[in-house]
Amino acid sequence: MCCIDVQTLIKKMKNSKVAIYRSAERGYAHHGWLETYHSFSFSSYYDPERVNFGALRVLNDDTVAAGRGFGMHPHNNMEIITIVLSGALEHKDSMGNTGVIYPGEVQAMSAGTGITHSEFNHSQTETVQLLQLWVIPNRQQVTPRYQHIKPFLPLDTLNKVVSPQKSEDTIWIYQDTYFYLGEFTKEHKIEYEHKNLHGVYIFVIEGHAEVENEALQARDAISILTKDTEKILLKVFSKTKILLIDTI
Repeated sequence: MCCIDVQTLIKKMKNSKVAIYRSAERGYAHHGWLETYHSFSFSSYYDPERVNFGALRVLNDDTVAAGRGFGMHPHNNMEIITIVLSGALEHKDSMGNTGVIYPGEVQAMSAGTGITHSEFNHSQTETVQLLQLWVIPNRQQVTPRYQHIKPFLPLDTLNKVVSPQKSEDTIWIYQDTYFYLGEFTKEHKIEYEHKNLHGVYIFVIEGHAEVENEALQARDAISILTKDTEKILLKVFSKTKILLIDTI
């Protein structure tokens, strides 16, 4: 990514207060070694109504075949967050970082002035499933950086895993954006008090939930503009995992 008109891109969004993104409506591609779904316009998939949601630019839902992966490729001026759902993902980059990311762990890179990296399935026998998300940064041309953590993720609550504040307990990025992960073993009601004046994007990883009385199944999502909303009402059910993104 280069030459981004950041403010113009961030302002591109649906005008409705609530928008539903059904799993089957996402962009899709199968490359043999990679099966991928795109929540926002990416690669050969383009929908002018789904370019981004605020600073959230990409949410790719990837399954990578055993022993295969993304070879070295470049990025710049983007915050790139990876969440492994199952299996193990092997990371290498031009900053000299190497490692393996497992479920329950979160990785982030500030691409800044430019990096190259590769992401390969660490297993020769099993697939790896992951979410890769891009967030448009609030600072351009920063020195590239890498972070990999295993956050404390107690059950039946929303756990902050990404924020703009530097912390040992969360990933930090160059943007006023927060990520929360929640895994629920029983029915639970949440009143989420948002942090930003733009909106909240909720992605159901597994199970099902209700958000603002809208029913969501696995891999469905909902975006809510929060300018005139103090709290967002969520109802999650047993065996449900969600990702909540509160963004500028």
